[in-house]
Amino acid sequence: MSTLSDFVILYPVIVSTIWIVGSIFFSIQERRVPLNNDHQGQPADLVSILIPAHNEQDTLAQVVESISKITYQRIELILMNDGSQDNTLAVMTQLQERYGHQFPVKIVDIKVNKGKANALNEGAKVAQGEFLLCLDADCYVDQNVLEPMLARFYDDPKVGAVAGKPIVRNRTSILGRLQLLEYVGVIDIIKRGQAFVIGHITTVSGVVVAYRKQAIIDAGWWNIDAITEDIDITWRLYHHGWQVRYCPESVAWILVPERIIDLIHQRRRWARGGFEVLFRNRGMFITGRLSEQWLLMDMVLSDLWAISCSFVTLFYLFTIMFTGDIIMDGVILFLLLLISLIQFLIGYADSRESDFIKWQDLSLLPLYVIFYWFINLVSCLTALGSFFLDPSHVGSWRSPDRGL
Repeated sequence: MSTLSDFVILYPVIVSTIWIVGSIFFSIQERRVPLNNDHQGQPADLVSILIPAHNEQDTLAQVVESISKITYQRIELILMNDGSQDNTLAVMTQLQERYGHQFPVKIVDIKVNKGKANALNEGAKVAQGEFLLCLDADCYVDQNVLEPMLARFYDDPKVGAVAGKPIVRNRTSILGRLQLLEYVGVIDIIKRGQAFVIGHITTVSGVVVAYRKQAIIDAGWWNIDAITEDIDITWRLYHHGWQVRYCPESVAWILVPERIIDLIHQRRRWARGGFEVLFRNRGMFITGRLSEQWLLMDMVLSDLWAISCSFVTLFYLFTIMFTGDIIMDGVILFLLLLISLIQFLIGYADSRESDFIKWQDLSLLPLYVIFYWFINLVSCLTALGSFFLDPSHVGSWRSPDRGL
């Protein structure tokens, strides 16, 4: 039990330290190492913006309005209606009439709801751009979202995807503000750290990501059987020799769940998608590049940590119940909180301008540590059970909790 407890305590400390150091050097690299531009002096490439939508009549207009304000001029917009049961298709027609004079707007009407991956495939078939910017139907993009992404593509012809940075915009509830801390102090830090230390990231964020269309073709398009198309396509790109970059300058403001049950459902889906990627790419433990092997091993260790943490927690609870002794070391607890504080301070420093985060938000940090532990533990364990007990699923989606 001592070895298991040591693993539960030391793993997050070691991994957090690696990502913290990596994120610091990533930021330094971003400021001091210029990107190459093999496209300089040539005509602007066409970028196709793909937005799959299922029952999005209330959010779609604001998203397209934000697209109309982006500074990159040579774009086309492709709206995919995936079997919506509300007025999404009518809203798309209105948007086509409103913005058609500014940039081409195409509508792909999919009669039967078959999921986001299928909708992206159908939209990409009619896309004429060399690059595809894929957005969720509830996010507002920054007006300068495209130029930093294209700079990464032009820097290296083997870059197949560039992941943008999601920013939480609904902060009227405690749960929304806790997720703001997570996106700033965990998700962003991890991606920065992975990008510098390993050169790869575990996954793009499907809410705002750009692809080289040829890379998507090489990877065999999006997998309609994958429960998380963004995690799956990331590893399909790696499998076909493409690189994936992280671009925190390209931001999109998103809505996050504001009910615990919806948040757990979302995280369970993410966790199950990770299990699927591990299973489908297990051969890359041997044949993959070292960076890919490291990422897969980190995913395995993360899952083992969640399982181990559940056993250790139960052991502690039973010990307290039957003996009344509190066996948690205060020094260890202080160390975990200190690591978390450093991590969030770095995230705050990197994100205070783009994310409009305030230092007062850090007052929720003690609550966040408990929140993050509980949500991810429950999500991982339930996803693990779902993966083995119910391995098949239908490629469809439903309207998520949009918050307040």
